[in-house]
Amino acid sequence: MRKLAVAAVLALAGAPALATGLDIEVAGEASGTIHIDLLEDVAPGHVAQVAALAEEGAYDGVVFHRVIEGFMAQTGDVQYGKAGGDMRRAGMGRSERPSLKAEFSDLPVDRGVVGMARSQDPNSANSQFFIMFEEGHFLNGQYTVIGRVTSGMDVVDAIKLGQGPNGAVIGEPDVMKTVTVTE
Repeated sequence: MRKLAVAAVLALAGAPALATGLDIEVAGEASGTIHIDLLEDVAPGHVAQVAALAEEGAYDGVVFHRVIEGFMAQTGDVQYGKAGGDMRRAGMGRSERPSLKAEFSDLPVDRGVVGMARSQDPNSANSQFFIMFEEGHFLNGQYTVIGRVTSGMDVVDAIKLGQGPNGAVIGEPDVMKTVTVTE
């Protein structure tokens, strides 16, 4: 009910409505759609930024550049992570939007949780995010949780794995073909 009331107020004020989810169409070794329920009440600033980037099409064609078996798959580098580009810098980029102040919560980092990637600076999240393959409670309270996979974990589990300790994907990485905001 609160979400609907806030959305109604924003609509009357001429602001965009709140997103409730993302549909990510994945192509490559993994193929299918991942649906993510976004947690506006937990991380409103991060969710707004990710939704805006998705609405602009910034995530379309961005690869999963860092994928560590039993841990997570990372994507969202809209600057250097476009399919067909030079993948040597993938993971080092960001969007043209400002970095975000951390919105840490008490939510556990479990299988299917979506969190914002960042540097050592807690206030450096921008466009990149990760999806957990397994629980990673050692990350609790250190990364902003923005959502949960509600369907398509089979697609997440099939994403091409990276190699070595940093999980860099060699060859053709899987790609977010399209990312759509859902209501």
